[in-house]
Order: sequence, then structure tokens, then C-alpha cells
Amino acid sequence: MAPKKAKKKEAGSSNVFSMFEQSQIQEFKEAFTIMDQNRDGFIDKNDLRDTFAALGRLNVGNDELDEMQKEASGPINFTVFLTMFGEKLKGTDPEETILNAFKIFDPEGTGILKGEEIKYHLMSQADKFTEAEVNQMFTNFPLDVAGNLDYKNLCYVITHGEDKEQE
Repeated sequence: MAPKKAKKKEAGSSNVFSMFEQSQIQEFKEAFTIMDQNRDGFIDKNDLRDTFAALGRLNVGNDELDEMQKEASGPINFTVFLTMFGEKLKGTDPEETILNAFKIFDPEGTGILKGEEIKYHLMSQADKFTEAEVNQMFTNFPLDVAGNLDYKNLCYVITHGEDKEQE
């Protein structure tokens, strides 16, 4: 009897753990553990509801929770959780591309933009932001005391997930 050949891996499939650095995987694991409120190794509807409640949002509808769960390919264990993040991040442009978009508004290359100016452009060009969306951005990435946005740091956070200063 001839020995069985090992099955080849399907083309295009990849190990989700190879998409992230070990420190990133650890951060995702910590987030997963926080969300897995009942500690059964899966994030289910009740875990999502409890996570929202812990963040101060108490009236989350069943429809919204169902929609969130439908984004997963099945029960949300850690591997599925990581895969979902990998799919979301796959579409993120490289840091240099995002920086180049901001540099259009910063010909001197200072790395900062006037908050009011960037707000104007975001609300009046292409896929227009709403005022609420701009305010949310400024909440997540506050302007400095002079009213400027540090877009180099913003680009770093978008592509790496954490503030340069925190490293």
C-alpha cells in the first residue's frame, strides 16, 4: 500500500495568526477575554449585550446584536474574532498612502494641520463627513492647544493601532 500524501493547503488560505505581530495578538486576546463575559471561549449575543452595558450603552436591540453576529462565519471563538479583525484591517491603506493624502494640505511638511481647515475639507469634499463624524474624530484624536491636528500620529494610529508615544 502506498503512503498517503499530505493534503496541500488550498491556494489563498492563510494562517490568521501570521497576519499580526505577537504583541497585537496578545492585545486582541485581552480584548476577547474582556468581551467573553461568561468565559466559555465564545462571544455570543449575551456577551455582546454585557460588553455594551459595560461601556454605558444599555438599550442595544436584538436586531443590532444579530447583525453583529452575522458578520462572523460561525460561533465567535478567538480564531474567528482574530480573522474578523484581519478582514477589517486588510483594506487599510499603507501608512505612506494615508500620509500622502494629508500632505496635500501640508505643503511645508510640518506634520500638523489646522483643525478648522481639515474640518472644512472633510465636510465639503468627496465623501462628506457630518459634523458629528468630525467631532468624533477630534474626540479620538484631539487637537493640540493651538487647534492643530497631528496627522502623522493619526496616520500611525490608523495603520498600527496605537499612539507612537505609548510605545
